[in-house]
Amino acid sequence: MEELEGKIAVITGAASGIGLGMATRFAEAGMKVVMADIEQPVLEKAVAALKDAEHDVFGVVADVSHPESVEELAREAVREYGAVHVLCNNAGVTTGAIGVAGGPIWELPQEDWDWVYGINFWGVLHGLRAFVPLMLEQGDECHIVNTASVAGFIPGGSIYGSTKKGVVALSETLITQLEMAEASIGVTVLCPSWVRTEIGNSSRNRTGDFKDTLTGDDVPEDSRAMLGAFESAVRDGQDPLDIGDMVVDAVKQNRFYLFTDHIWDDVIEMRPGYVLAGTPPTPGEESLRMRAQIMGEEGTQASN
Repeated sequence: MEELEGKIAVITGAASGIGLGMATRFAEAGMKVVMADIEQPVLEKAVAALKDAEHDVFGVVADVSHPESVEELAREAVREYGAVHVLCNNAGVTTGAIGVAGGPIWELPQEDWDWVYGINFWGVLHGLRAFVPLMLEQGDECHIVNTASVAGFIPGGSIYGSTKKGVVALSETLITQLEMAEASIGVTVLCPSWVRTEIGNSSRNRTGDFKDTLTGDDVPEDSRAMLGAFESAVRDGQDPLDIGDMVVDAVKQNRFYLFTDHIWDDVIEMRPGYVLAGTPPTPGEESLRMRAQIMGEEGTQASN
């Protein structure tokens, strides 16, 4: 999609972080933007700011973990602008510090699995189910951006990492099937590394059956230390607006894999060797690498 001006983009998780970065850069490129988020007050503030900058944006409160909410988002987008050309399945959450705090996966509560999978994986799939048929029917040149993570390519990551690996696989399946259908829909799987977002404060949106399962004094001391270091590192991450620039370029260039930096290149390059040799990843090495980066021992920042 080389020409973006006048086209319509829909972005989930658009009230802050990477979603807001994408919304801002798409709007600046002349697109009309539907900004969706579960946090109504924050969304209203973000929409107002972009409107004050004379951009054509529209806000919709949506919970991507519920298919009916995403289907309504699609209807609202069409009612407001008549079409959808770019879909960014971006909403995402985590528990702990991207899986390095919180305990082994066999001890994590079902509520954590359901909540993170509901948004990170099912939210993406709900978006595809609601919007791909619409795009196919339009017949226009379109593009889909699925926000995964570098955690989708490196060992570990607990619940978060497993959902992001799922998003990578889902995106690879999607582009293959779209090409087989000769559809004019491009796909980008966005794989951020260290980005300045609110990912460390994901629990602010947990309610009802998905309320926090590990809080306050119940958090082990070593986990509290890791969480504190993680939050500090996130504040030093990449600017979400820079990620927005990268996404705009990826859409224009029809780029599939989009990594936002090269911090983890060596780890990613090791994976084919493990696979072809039939051996597991070096568990201690990768766990220590993740821990060292979050704790700031290698001068890097924090993951999204």
